[in-house]
Amino acid sequence: MARRTALRLTFRPLTEESWPDLVELFGERGACGGCWCMYWRLPRAQFERQKGAGNRRALQRLVAAGGPLGVISYDGARPVGWCAVAPRADFPGLGRSRLLAPVDDEPVWSAPCLFVGREHRRRGVSTSLLDAAARFAAAHGAPALEGYPVDSGGAEQPAAFVWTGTPGAFAKAGFVEVARRSERRPIVRRALAAPRGRRKEEER
Repeated sequence: MARRTALRLTFRPLTEESWPDLVELFGERGACGGCWCMYWRLPRAQFERQKGAGNRRALQRLVAAGGPLGVISYDGARPVGWCAVAPRADFPGLGRSRLLAPVDDEPVWSAPCLFVGREHRRRGVSTSLLDAAARFAAAHGAPALEGYPVDSGGAEQPAAFVWTGTPGAFAKAGFVEVARRSERRPIVRRALAAPRGRRKEEER
């Protein structure tokens, strides 16, 4: 088997300029079954009704509005991974989940979705993305970043089942468990030291 070269990843926030890169990464299926990373942002019925093109348009409108949405990872010029990251309040679906309800009143940010292109999976991209997401959130003044991985107990999981991330990837990126309301759904958190004077992030 040919030895794979080490990745030298770079990261950029999702903006109108980088939107075509996300479209390239997500492909015709919109990352997974027409999701376009809108699962946590929309009422469930609306999400299901507009899977595919409707969800793509909804995400593109958010991009045009200019708010923080997430970071894209690149291997050279090629987009290879995505991590949604924004204030937890921007993901109302989390609040509707009994298992993922807020742990406390801290105004945390959330990283509820990750997607890595097939050829770049199992190469540490998720961990690097989560670290970049934490730096992105800190640059915007977030006190902490939360994640919601699925704990499979060590069992192998298809990629489609780990779109919220794995406990191992979060742990390697410096997250610690802060709550667990079911055997499989921990809530993990990384405390952030926001820079003085909130600045707009320029991802390296």
